[in-house]
Amino acid sequence: MQYLVRHRTVYHYPDKVAESHHLARLRPLDDGGQRCLRHVLTIDPAPGVREERQDAFGNPFVFFAQQAAYDVLCVEAVSLVETSSGRVTDLEASPPWEEVVDLLAEDAAAVHLEAQPFRWPTAQVPVGDAMADYARLSFTPGCPLLSAARDLTGRIFRDFRFDPLATTVSTPVETVLKQKRGVCQDFAHLAIACMRSLGLAVRYVSGYLETAPPPGKPRLVGADASHAWISVYCPRSGWVDFDPTNNCIPGHRHLRLARGRDYADVSPLRGVTFGGGGQQPKVMVDVIPQEEGKAPTGVAAMISGIMDNAAASAAGGRQVVEPSRR
Repeated sequence: MQYLVRHRTVYHYPDKVAESHHLARLRPLDDGGQRCLRHVLTIDPAPGVREERQDAFGNPFVFFAQQAAYDVLCVEAVSLVETSSGRVTDLEASPPWEEVVDLLAEDAAAVHLEAQPFRWPTAQVPVGDAMADYARLSFTPGCPLLSAARDLTGRIFRDFRFDPLATTVSTPVETVLKQKRGVCQDFAHLAIACMRSLGLAVRYVSGYLETAPPPGKPRLVGADASHAWISVYCPRSGWVDFDPTNNCIPGHRHLRLARGRDYADVSPLRGVTFGGGGQQPKVMVDVIPQEEGKAPTGVAAMISGIMDNAAASAAGGRQVVEPSRR
């Protein structure tokens, strides 16, 4: 399946920003049954410095620096992504979770080195008795690791309420566990905290999820949103994804953008500004499925045009940013 993805962020500042430095993680990953076929990132005003790099977790990112004063910053990524349904994993065939904990803890030969950074607590994902106690209702003695992970994410789906007003990006996991409500970021952090509290390796995955407009209604521009889920390390299977917000195992409708220890490692945009007097960001996301061999129409045609225009501008040595079409 192919998707056109647009992620547009506009920052409005009440005063002029004198200088700023930013990281943009907006290029979808190439791995695990997913390919980024085309990608264009436009920045307005054009930055004085722009460099493409890769972080410690294999995520591509762009560092850019604005060296001239501005009061509006627009960052827009447009990508064409191809996904597949992915492999089918037999959850019951995975090893007992206690065996995996011991294997990771005693990994003297560094056979499972890639999993080690995802075993430890972070500022956003602490470990503790409360999280371990909640996890143990699913991680019973001898239970296969992936079956227990599936049960835990299912319990989070049933026990917690999706409530965008209940939390912010800085709400502690302990608060989410107590009030039983939050959003996808909260549920991913909670699931990770629960399993790391038992000694397992789990990583945070950011990306997008295809959604459909209400029956009989047109697709609205910018109506989609970023999404988050988790990936559990299993020695026999590698990394296996689970979505606690939707109680499912991610498939072709989940598009991976970045992976890390927590949200702080994978935030799509972050930076430091000098001046500006605060900010008022506005984010628009579109995830639109494409039928191979058919020309895009509607919102998809608009996004495809943005990509073609930006690519042509880059080839001509100048940067043109598509204006907002609201």
